[in-house]
Amino acid sequence: MNNTARNIALVPPPDRRQSETALAIARGTARLLRSLGFSCISELPLPSGRRADLVALNERGEIWIVEIKSSVEDLRADQKWHEYRAHCDRLFFAFTQDLPCEIFPEDTGLIVADAYGAHMHCEAPEHKLAAATRKQMTVRFAMAAGLRLNRLVDPQGHADFWE
Repeated sequence: MNNTARNIALVPPPDRRQSETALAIARGTARLLRSLGFSCISELPLPSGRRADLVALNERGEIWIVEIKSSVEDLRADQKWHEYRAHCDRLFFAFTQDLPCEIFPEDTGLIVADAYGAHMHCEAPEHKLAAATRKQMTVRFAMAAGLRLNRLVDPQGHADFWE
């Protein structure tokens, strides 16, 4: 049986690509999203094969994706961020106060963050997901959250099955 849940990382992989700054931005942004009523998953693989930095889901089923940028070079090197729009209702960039807002695309939301919190500099425009995509993303989010929680509760119980 081909189980797509096996392709979802149980714990975000320590790929060492994230700088300390990026990890701090993600932490502060997740705190903001939780204060807005969202639950977050980091490093969630998307159906397209890409991996989103943060995916947030609220009780109304809204799905937001936040792309973390730690430097101007990080943004310039990223040619894939526009593909995330197909998997969310709103797309944001999160970054430190050291980066100018003007370098980010106008049709995205902006979040300024540090390790302790964040604030929404501007809202992202809404582009509602199709029902089938929303269901796919919600199931992917739920499976990742459940599997990661299970892995924390019983790390040895997953070793043979998932690796």
